Amino acid sequence: MNTEARPFRMGSKKLGMWLFLISDALTFATLLISYAYLRLTSPNWPTPFVSLIKPILMTLLLLSSSITVTFAVASMKQENRRSTARWLAVTMFCGVGFMVLHLLEWRHFWMVEKVTHSGNPWNVPLFGATFYAITGFHMLHVACGVLYLFVIAVAVGRGKYSIEDVETCGLYWHFVDLVWILIFPLVYLTQVKA
Repeated sequence: MNTEARPFRMGSKKLGMWLFLISDALTFATLLISYAYLRLTSPNWPTPFVSLIKPILMTLLLLSSSITVTFAVASMKQENRRSTARWLAVTMFCGVGFMVLHLLEWRHFWMVEKVTHSGNPWNVPLFGATFYAITGFHMLHVACGVLYLFVIAVAVGRGKYSIEDVETCGLYWHFVDLVWILIFPLVYLTQVKA
């Protein structure tokens, strides 16, 4: 049978990534729904964010990284491996920048605001637990994504891997960015001090 006649044909790597992302989306959905429920049912839920500068910068870094990973896929389609590796490196840089800003935010929360996983100045113990769980789980995904991008970039630079590998890596990265677009308004925008 002619493969061009099957428009929905997908490689096993991409199919595997889609299945993983669906299961991972369910995990994130559970965390976000639980957080929303706790926030809505707790009348004294804290609003600790005075400034949104770091979260906005983190968002801009991730949105930029979605563009750069798209450029990497486009370069690979044109069989320009050097350009692909460069765009993947820029994407990794954005991911590392995101993690650095996030860790600085955690440091501020832990050291200055005294927000831990089990306590905080507002006596709402689940705030810290859910905040660190959601943002930490997402940051773990970013860290894994940066490592994944690194492996793909090095291999592509050495003439290995195909367009499917770069597209599969791009799918994962876009998912990480999409999840942040859900976390940002739920966790940050709804908790700004008036």
